[in-house]
Amino acid sequence: MKTYQALSEIQYDLQSGTITCAGLVRSYLDEIVKKQNLNAFLEVYEREAIANAQLIDQKIKECRAGKLAGLVIGVKDVIAHKGHKLSAASKILEGFESLFTSSALQRLLDEDVIVIGRLNCDEFAMGSSNEHSAYGVVRNPLDPSRVPGGSSGGSAVAVKAGLCHASLGSDTGGSVRQPASFCDLIGLKPSYGRISRYGLVAYASSFDQIGIFTHSIEDAAILLELMSGADGMDSTASSEPVPHYGKFLARSEKSRVAYFKECIHHKSIDHEIRKRLEEICAQLKDQGHIVEEVEFPLLDFLVPAYYILTAAEASSNLSRYSGIHYGVRSKNSHDLLSTYSASRTEGFGKEVQRRILLGTFILSEGYYDAYYGKAQKMRRLIRDQAFDILDDYDFILMPSSPNTAFRFNEKSDPVTMYLEDIFTVLANLCGLPAISLPLGRHSNGMPFGIQLISGRFQEGRLLAFSNQICKKFRVLA
Repeated sequence: MKTYQALSEIQYDLQSGTITCAGLVRSYLDEIVKKQNLNAFLEVYEREAIANAQLIDQKIKECRAGKLAGLVIGVKDVIAHKGHKLSAASKILEGFESLFTSSALQRLLDEDVIVIGRLNCDEFAMGSSNEHSAYGVVRNPLDPSRVPGGSSGGSAVAVKAGLCHASLGSDTGGSVRQPASFCDLIGLKPSYGRISRYGLVAYASSFDQIGIFTHSIEDAAILLELMSGADGMDSTASSEPVPHYGKFLARSEKSRVAYFKECIHHKSIDHEIRKRLEEICAQLKDQGHIVEEVEFPLLDFLVPAYYILTAAEASSNLSRYSGIHYGVRSKNSHDLLSTYSASRTEGFGKEVQRRILLGTFILSEGYYDAYYGKAQKMRRLIRDQAFDILDDYDFILMPSSPNTAFRFNEKSDPVTMYLEDIFTVLANLCGLPAISLPLGRHSNGMPFGIQLISGRFQEGRLLAFSNQICKKFRVLA
């Protein structure tokens, strides 16, 4: 099968009659079978995808197809799709079937997108390696001995391995951008509120956002545009007007770019990633952009603030999965207490249990002000400082991850794993849009991404500048 980098290429071949949607879907299904060892999919909608593709082929002939005709996507197993199973990669939701479709996905379906299946992830989107799924680890297609990143590891792997053209993930603290970095893809997290969260299984409600994996900025722009906008089913979805993001891509303005002194010299960052970041900064200066070092002394407070707040929100959000209100009920229960205890112990994996326990402790009497209250104050300080920087600069440039994809079981200590998020959680703490771009290749053969953050609801400028620098600096495999 021909490898397509953009939807426009697919649609050109569809119009010329070189391919059909049904033929395209069958090619992806063949690849899914060949690469089952990657464990990217939890469920493949084979018959449904072929049937939908045939309907869209007919629509194309009748010149009434939607904007996404020919686009085959996979959907992370935390996004609701009516009549399809939804488990958040957890045993506690085993067998559950969604009663409705998320607003974001429905807007894509209305434009004739084809969903080929639901994708594996870390349980309840909690993880940075995709080692915490109840249904097995997901493997990096570039080196199956390494992790794909998390929590949206299945979403990244499916696109990189050619199992679908694009995919949807969710990003609470880097769960789209880090897998994109590890798998050599573009990973976009929009501003908080840009895309409705209705139908997205909640982990930490003030952080979660649906994100996008693509090969091209062009595809990221059209998917973002179609999913964005106000939604009566989600009060946190912004009513900010949605621009035509594709029109921004031709822009090539000179920009003001900041990078953090504390970031580039941080002890955790791989020296080759640091060197590549410095190279890009120097080359941007040569092209006439203003690129300056700024101080961000709160860098080492990002991860503690993030994990305190997200654990607290997770404890609250997941309290409903009790075996009584929601979730599978344990067969070993015999009274109210044992029903709660056994159902949650058997239903949740170790990482989810860890974060629920941590969050419950943080919210407990006597500790709420000491932990949760202080973390909220720190979040405000971080937000204010980031906003001040973005008042003076168009973008913040930083690594997507401190290193390349690591091997399975290499980071067994939870704290070490949490520190993987040091460069991505800033955007979520502040509700800012961010994107990981495949701009680096390590001597170990693995790719890595460079991250851009822009002002809130400045996705148009972010995509335009990303398109500009991808053309200049993208490292092709």
